[in-house]
Amino acid sequence: MKLLERVRRAREASLLLATLPTEVKNAALLEAAKALRERREEVLEANRRDVEIAERRRLSKPLLERLKLSEGKLEALSRMVESVAGLEDPVGKTLYACELDEGLELYRVSCPIGVVGAIFEARPDVLPQISSLCLKSGNAVILKGGKEANHSNQTLFRIFKEATEGKGVPEGWIQLVEGREEVRKLLKLEEYVDLLVPRGSKEFIKFIQRHTRIPVLGHAEGVCHVYVDEHADFEKALEICYDAKVQYPAVCNAAEKVLVHAKVAEEFLPRLVEMYSKAGVEVRGCERTRKIVKVKRAREEDWHAEYLDLIITVKVVDSLEEAISHINRYGSKHTDAIVTEDRGAAIRFLEGVDSSSVMWNASTRFSDGYRYGLGAEVGISTGKLHARGPVGLEGLTTYKYYLIGKGHVVAPYLSSPPRPFLHRRLERTWKEVKEGRI
Repeated sequence: MKLLERVRRAREASLLLATLPTEVKNAALLEAAKALRERREEVLEANRRDVEIAERRRLSKPLLERLKLSEGKLEALSRMVESVAGLEDPVGKTLYACELDEGLELYRVSCPIGVVGAIFEARPDVLPQISSLCLKSGNAVILKGGKEANHSNQTLFRIFKEATEGKGVPEGWIQLVEGREEVRKLLKLEEYVDLLVPRGSKEFIKFIQRHTRIPVLGHAEGVCHVYVDEHADFEKALEICYDAKVQYPAVCNAAEKVLVHAKVAEEFLPRLVEMYSKAGVEVRGCERTRKIVKVKRAREEDWHAEYLDLIITVKVVDSLEEAISHINRYGSKHTDAIVTEDRGAAIRFLEGVDSSSVMWNASTRFSDGYRYGLGAEVGISTGKLHARGPVGLEGLTTYKYYLIGKGHVVAPYLSSPPRPFLHRRLERTWKEVKEGRI
């Protein structure tokens, strides 16, 4: 089937998905979670083929780590799909209700975006995450994974398609496209696709943004910082710095920079560098850092870099304000953290750093849709329009207005003297109106 036909089918399915009952969506998601468990060997075998090919092609270490699946990862994905089923349905929620005049009522109600195009690189686990969120939020989804994960993506797609379609979920709601040329064509189909969610490198996301008129939700890179304040608890700081860098370095919410207040640098930096060295982390430092500990020299490009590897850059700063200024200059507005026991300093940091997630005494690795209680995430947005930070179900909805009248016309409100509006807030919901309870 040609791309245009598949996209048209997704558009048709999206119109039916928008009104699908919550129980139907939840049942389909639970069936998909069950199928992921039952067919895990099929998925793992497909993933092994992808990994073998990737190793022969000498795929970079960070991408290879993202590509690999395991029984543990698949079980986590199954639980994630179940958690999405357990979340409140984001569709049909009353966001605003107002009585414009006697018998003239206005409701702003959440609804699906429509058709979401998800384009991602070597991350097969993204497919079930995005698919689950799109189904629960009533959106059709067009998936394009990286060629590195071709076999894994095909298998996961079949599992989701077979587990959901024909059980009340319209056929065609989930589509898989392959090949670079199909991506280029997809980017031009703004008539049918409402939102693009790219997941991948900075260059990849910028390519998507440059070559489409479809709205794009996402982030270019994750240049995340941990700032160790003069009032930090060192044990907390060491544990947070370790977790933020070492626990999983190949992801966008891993820390890439550590800033340390000058008043504690001589005592803290030797312990930090020793800890990182034991974990195989290459440390690069500013000149003030290098006067205290023996590390590689940091260059200007290091402050902008997203390594996605066991590399980190360290800088000594003279004040909280300098730390905030540095992060706002060099950061990517993704996730940044402060370690301090000083509440005042923490609040100034939280409010002063211009990032989508800002943390106090917690690892940057918490910046994740599942960990935030969103069920899963389609991605992390560092923009400021529509959705910001980890984007879950609510980020995949928009809204529409329902105006209910009793033969009302505009003319009396434009007469002289004009009839005044009441503009009185209503406590009732659209659901109550829809079900005839009011």
